[in-house]
Amino acid sequence: MKGHSFLHVIKLVSPFVMVVVLQAAIAGFSLEVMSSVRAYVAGEAMWSRSQKNAVYFLNLYLHSGDASQFTQYQASLAVPIGDEFARWALERDPVDVDAARIGFLQGGNHPDDVSGLIWLFRYFNRVSFLQEAIREWTATDPMLLELSVFGEVIRSELENGRVQDPNRLQFLSSRLSELNTQFTVHAKRFSTVLGEGSRAIKLTLTGINIVTAVALILLLIWHTRRLVLQRQTFEDALHAEKERLAWQASHDWLTGLSNRRAFEARLQSELNVAAAGSLGLILLDLDQFKNVNDTCGHLAGDRLLCQASRLLQQDRHPRDLVARLGGDEFGLILPQCPPAKAVDIAERLRQSLELLNFAWDDRCFAVTASIGVACIADRNTTLEDAMRRADAACYRAKEKGRNRVQVEGGRVDVIAIATRAREAARA
Repeated sequence: MKGHSFLHVIKLVSPFVMVVVLQAAIAGFSLEVMSSVRAYVAGEAMWSRSQKNAVYFLNLYLHSGDASQFTQYQASLAVPIGDEFARWALERDPVDVDAARIGFLQGGNHPDDVSGLIWLFRYFNRVSFLQEAIREWTATDPMLLELSVFGEVIRSELENGRVQDPNRLQFLSSRLSELNTQFTVHAKRFSTVLGEGSRAIKLTLTGINIVTAVALILLLIWHTRRLVLQRQTFEDALHAEKERLAWQASHDWLTGLSNRRAFEARLQSELNVAAAGSLGLILLDLDQFKNVNDTCGHLAGDRLLCQASRLLQQDRHPRDLVARLGGDEFGLILPQCPPAKAVDIAERLRQSLELLNFAWDDRCFAVTASIGVACIADRNTTLEDAMRRADAACYRAKEKGRNRVQVEGGRVDVIAIATRAREAARA
């Protein structure tokens, strides 16, 4: 049972767990992408500045011949060359991750950003904005090569002293200026593309996070509604089961009439207010019912009881109660019923039963009843006393030949209603 309950709990919470895990994964993915894009933006700034510095220091070295400026030129040039080396390593097949890491570190990127730079290049290099950025990045390769060559040419020329030819000096200086302009154009495009891509990615990932959050809310609403409906269904079923059990506890399973327990409870309730009006109590026994059971079996007896119960319920007032007290014994409670009316009702019931034609397996049986009537108007009358009085009247009806109504009105004498005998006909 514990294992079943645990599995049931897991089944209930698993949709929420999956959506939360998905939300966390998307959030983590979003942070990783944005962090990697930010690293490229930061790297681009250093890459662009280093190219400009390399041109600047090489130009100073060209005019001054100061070796320290050439050293600064080399240090600045090493940054874009390192980035270029890393890109080449990532474009290889197979990818050389270690070489790419070395290249990015040479490019001055923060060690914590290197993994993100490699990951974004490897798995998102076909995304439009990154493809365009890589094209701008690649376009600077010939310029870096030319700048490297210029550096070596200028150093070799300055080994013999400063350049004395004004035209030569002007040419070299102009070419450095052109390289700087070209570096600037590509660096701006690179930066612009990364900025646009970063904003597009931010919007896309924000939208995805909003969608998953809405999905989680909708799932929560749906799941809660399903649980509420399940609970309502369970409560309805429980209520129906309680009503069924309550009905079974207070009704006879065969005829559907109230049973003795419900009959006595209702009688006690009516006795408590008997002073408000007369209460009619009728007890009825079917005559010779045992003959039907013995001759045709209990199934025939059950059929007779059902027919008799339907007859007893005909033309009853909504407040009246008809019950099967056991066997072939029935009882009726008639609230606020004057004695004369109670006797009239009992006589009509007797006549209806006498006219009932009950047939079974080509046999026809006469159905009669011995009926006792007690009329109660005293609130102090107990349940036992009321039942005893009605039962005594029913017993006297049997003693006097059955198929009759006997009234017990609290006196010793009784009222006898004339009877009409009818013999059973046999087919």
